Amino acid sequence: MTTMLLDAASLYFRAFYGVPTSVTTPDGRPINAVRGFLDMTARLLATHRPDRLVACWDDDWRPAFRVEALPSYKAHRVAPEGGEEVPDELGPQVPVLVEVLAAAGIDRVGAPGYEADDVIGTLATRARGPVDVVTGDRDLFQLVDDARAVRVLYTARGITDIEFVDEAGVAAKYGIPGRAYADFAVLRGDPSDGLPGVPGVGAKTAAALINEFGDLAGIRAAAGRTVVPKAPLTAAVLKKLHAAGDYLDAAPVVVAVATTIDLPPVEGALPRSPADPRALAELADRHGIGNSVRRLGAVLGWPADVLGR
Repeated sequence: MTTMLLDAASLYFRAFYGVPTSVTTPDGRPINAVRGFLDMTARLLATHRPDRLVACWDDDWRPAFRVEALPSYKAHRVAPEGGEEVPDELGPQVPVLVEVLAAAGIDRVGAPGYEADDVIGTLATRARGPVDVVTGDRDLFQLVDDARAVRVLYTARGITDIEFVDEAGVAAKYGIPGRAYADFAVLRGDPSDGLPGVPGVGAKTAAALINEFGDLAGIRAAAGRTVVPKAPLTAAVLKKLHAAGDYLDAAPVVVAVATTIDLPPVEGALPRSPADPRALAELADRHGIGNSVRRLGAVLGWPADVLGR
């Protein structure tokens, strides 16, 4: 039984930038992100045929425990008035998407104080059977696990050109063992999340260190006992690692996806009919998304007249 976990914010941002804002509601408001999200979901379901589906939500896009560990975490994305900086045309669409998912009967799961990544990590760990994680966020590469058939459907090039990332995929892309991505990201850094990395340690050096010493703990232990520097722990690299000691203490807390957060049982069953057909029809009319809802319903096997037409 395959479970598909959607990184919802990743997908609705991708939909927003992939579908023109000229796609509007009958009264002229942009609805491109909602339309794109529904169309992407329909395409994913039609192509990959999962048995379960969960839209995983950022209840907290910048959790306090991560900011406390590393104040630079996503700091560049904080709006002047606080909260996440979101395009003006996108912000009002997110509550609409919430309503549509509820009326359609698609499970949407978040957790106070945690990001969607942590919801995904927990549900992937709980799942019995294969898991497909749909995201444009490389952080979730750390979840790939061939033994448990957990893979990432990476949307970097769009929903029609998905890259399937398993342990071999991580190894091919970065030259590291399949489940070593979190330590690799700590060392190399990730500017998109405000993660500075170890200054002067790039992807090639980070991969060499991981391959030689196994993980971040092994690298730091070796750095602490090395007397005669040699590649990949050259004198220059040792100096950089020692100088970044405080960062290396804090960053793993930020990068590691939580896998044991407190979540209620999540069924994730594909809805064979809308949870609230009347509400869904009203939303479809008001926002001009009837065609997208019908495409989603056709994939899910809903009656053809589900919107009253």
